[in-house]
Amino acid sequence: MMSIVDQNETHLFLSHLDKWLLDLPTKQLSEITESPEKAAIICVDIIKGFCSIGPLASPRVAGIVDPIVDLMKRAWQEGVRNILLSQDTHEADAEEFSSWPPHCIRGSEEAETVDEIRHLPFFEQLLVLEKNSIASGLNNDFQKWVLDHPEVENYIVVGDCSDLCTYQLAMFLRLDANERQVRRNVILPENCVQTYDMPIDTALKFGAFAHPGDLMHGFFLYHMALNGIKVVKSIE
Repeated sequence: MMSIVDQNETHLFLSHLDKWLLDLPTKQLSEITESPEKAAIICVDIIKGFCSIGPLASPRVAGIVDPIVDLMKRAWQEGVRNILLSQDTHEADAEEFSSWPPHCIRGSEEAETVDEIRHLPFFEQLLVLEKNSIASGLNNDFQKWVLDHPEVENYIVVGDCSDLCTYQLAMFLRLDANERQVRRNVILPENCVQTYDMPIDTALKFGAFAHPGDLMHGFFLYHMALNGIKVVKSIE
């Protein structure tokens, strides 16, 4: 059978992708928070069900908790008060469970914010938005918040997964701004974003879709950059 993929071109692109990831620039937090009221951090799905317990927990995702907490602390010190937590809080009969194992059900430990964020001294001042879909942009409360805060021009997006919930959130913010002719920077620090890994043999064993974490992470970051999202290595 003839391959539908040009193997040589694929290898060339993967080499290009590796170099692009290695060469990502850093960005200074002070550039983003010069006017703190114009900045926001939107953190998606940094909850126990993706970091430590349950069928979708991943050590790769757990690894971004500390960088995210550090970024939140530094942004708070700079005067940023727009920090939102968009989190899976599924109904027990969620339609999404036809595609994914039941996870992060309302009232369960999996649906709780990770302790590292809950222990922040300003945690009670953060806005938690519960969602029943991988797409934060479909959440009415989130849409309303965005519309009610036209002064916010710089959105920092962090969380998981690079190719699922985080991707959907960043793309919503970028495409919404494009459609409504709104001035908006969507900034995604690579060290605060990650996805899970599922090797082919494991996927075949459980009848699931294989998911090469490194490849999906890099490819979707590239795709977001292609759409005008500012992907950086980190925010210093």
